[in-house]
Amino acid sequence: MGPENHTHVPEFLLLGLSEKAEHQLPLLGLFLGIYIVTVFGNVIIMLVFGSDSHLHTPMYFFLCNLSFVDLCLVSTIVPKMLLNILTNSKIISYAGCLTQMYFFMAFGLLDNFLLTVMAYDRFVAICHPLRYFTIMNPWICGLLVLISWNISLLNSTLHTLLVTRLSFCSKHEVPHFFCYIHKVVKLSCSDTLINDIIMYFIAGLLGILPLTGILFSYGQMCFSLLRIPSVKGKYKAFSTCGSHLSVVSFYGTGFGVYLGSSATHSLWKTSVASAMYSVVTPMLNPFIYSMRNKDIKDAMRRIISKMHTSH
Repeated sequence: MGPENHTHVPEFLLLGLSEKAEHQLPLLGLFLGIYIVTVFGNVIIMLVFGSDSHLHTPMYFFLCNLSFVDLCLVSTIVPKMLLNILTNSKIISYAGCLTQMYFFMAFGLLDNFLLTVMAYDRFVAICHPLRYFTIMNPWICGLLVLISWNISLLNSTLHTLLVTRLSFCSKHEVPHFFCYIHKVVKLSCSDTLINDIIMYFIAGLLGILPLTGILFSYGQMCFSLLRIPSVKGKYKAFSTCGSHLSVVSFYGTGFGVYLGSSATHSLWKTSVASAMYSVVTPMLNPFIYSMRNKDIKDAMRRIISKMHTSH
């Protein structure tokens, strides 16, 4: 059967988090609630950034981009999942599956790159405060975000094109709640050696580089914080990057649990662990940043105060 036979696969079946009928309504309520909170929280972050000139700094520019990417990430996965539960259907078209796969990989990788860039931003702010605005000028900030977008989109394009060359025979059930590339490739009756090699090589490369950058940045920050003589100074410096550490730890924990669950080949464990870093973390990010960040809370107070004054 040649590669052209993928045209005979009009659709896939997403098995979801659970196949039991009694679990569908609770899952619908849970993920609908998560999606609403995620949209509301991340839109608020973007609106606050755009409305308050005090937040027009590199740190909040990157945070605004992260909120946008988180919003796109959950919108790639959750609406289709909710629609399938509502219609009691597991079907996703071949084109829809490829589209979902493409954008999930793009936004997922972009999340990692933005966290790395944000870690570098805090490293410069704490370790080179006098040169901060010289190093992190608007041109450099825009370039870092542009490079992150380009690498993420090119990576997704490569993987998606490699999937289009595969043939799919009789088994079209994806053991996941969205079209995750590893699960889809396993369904192919073609030779997937090239796909597997490129997937694991690029995943290792693009996983190690951001992780190395994050560890280096926070390692240097820790050494700099230890050299600050006053306790108050240490607390103030740590508070500027505490929210970033919280987000990185959530992503790291979720991704680690996902890798461990994937090794057990358990549908439920793998899907739940995947939901942790692809759905739950984007919901938590706005709360982590707003609760731990004095600047954002002050900006929200100023916006609310202006709204009261105008009325």
